[in-house]
Amino acid sequence: MAEISTRKRIWGWFFFDWASQPYHTLLITFVFGPYFASVAAEYYMNAGLAEQAADARAQALWSTGLTVSGLIIGLGAPIMGAFADTTGRRLPWIVVFSLMYVVGASAIWGMMPDGSNLWFGLFAFGLGFIGAEYALVFINSQLPSLGSEEEVGALSGSGFAFGYAGGVLSLLLMLALFVEQPSGKTLIGFDPAFGLDAATREGTRFVGPFTALWFALFMIPYFLWVRDTGPPRQERGIGDALGLLIKTIKGLRHRLSLSAYLGSSMFYRDALNGLYGFGGTYAILVLNWSITSVGIFGIIGAISAALFSWLGGKLDARFGPKPVIITAIWGLIAVCVTVVGMDRSQVFGVPLAEGSALPDAIFFGCGVLIGGLGGTLQAASRTLMVRHTDPAAPTENFGLYGLSGRATAFLAPALIGLVTTISGSARIGIAPVIGLFVIGLLLLGWVRSEGDRIS
Repeated sequence: MAEISTRKRIWGWFFFDWASQPYHTLLITFVFGPYFASVAAEYYMNAGLAEQAADARAQALWSTGLTVSGLIIGLGAPIMGAFADTTGRRLPWIVVFSLMYVVGASAIWGMMPDGSNLWFGLFAFGLGFIGAEYALVFINSQLPSLGSEEEVGALSGSGFAFGYAGGVLSLLLMLALFVEQPSGKTLIGFDPAFGLDAATREGTRFVGPFTALWFALFMIPYFLWVRDTGPPRQERGIGDALGLLIKTIKGLRHRLSLSAYLGSSMFYRDALNGLYGFGGTYAILVLNWSITSVGIFGIIGAISAALFSWLGGKLDARFGPKPVIITAIWGLIAVCVTVVGMDRSQVFGVPLAEGSALPDAIFFGCGVLIGGLGGTLQAASRTLMVRHTDPAAPTENFGLYGLSGRATAFLAPALIGLVTTISGSARIGIAPVIGLFVIGLLLLGWVRSEGDRIS
């Protein structure tokens, strides 16, 4: 078999971001998440709750699904990363988790608009989400093998930019061809494609099978061009993997910069995931947007994410990842303060005329920054992890990185759910992410820009 060129390996690796991004763009943030919130809110209102209480209950239920998924991801990611490093095999795991992605996404079709099977919808979503995040641990661990330390920053940024471009295209296709507006027509005025029934919201529910098909199609270049690198290792069991993981965790006490970085990223990435997970539901529940409006908001955010990720990769290559991360976090803190400080009737306590479009304009601006700064933050974070990664155990190290991003993945949704329940307000419920960003920023003070990688 002919040797696969480095260029093809890089493009194959990029295609994972392109293939997997719709789970985040379409399912978590801009189509299924808002659909779930709207269905749940209507279900609770039909059960007798007032609108604000129903909105809070719907947001709390969505937070439960994200909390449970986050716990499973956080507990499992480092163990599987260690297991892959003890065996030297990553691709078989990526295949397994890709299948989970496809099955979970496809099953979302079955969540009915009458709210009769909300828990089924959460289960299907969680299955695919866990598959997507577990696969990402193994994908991230391949980054150090694609280029030199000077090159991986630009590669990471370009990968995220390519992925966000895929997210934009997939969202455009969903809005143009499938998602029905209140009129029953799609954004371009057509009936939902394939004869899907607008009355039962089949166009919107098709987001699950569409996401699964997109992933299956665009993972083909990845599986054609990316191979496990390095010699195969002797087959070992889960006990060896756990031993390696425990040894690495114990070794963190000798690596202050890595420990601080894992702690920092644990909080600020959790905050970012909270924004992604609840941005669309905020627009539905607080600003009373339609799913189509949320989708347009998503297109703007995804385009800015692609552009910012590419630009962030260039800045990362020039100045290093740490300054890029700090700048992005400060920008996102400002966005969160703005979002919490407004609703349809006021902005930071200043009353607005009835029907004012100012909250919509402000939130669209926030969408540009959430998408752009979020993409930049993720790409630069992946680069900084490379600077802290032991070349002998990249998957296990990135398993710890996955753990730092997912060990408290339940925290943002749980806090949002708790504050939403206590305050009875979906808007105030977003406030905890501000504190998580601040904690992450403070911990960055102990992180060395050049890393502390073991050679």
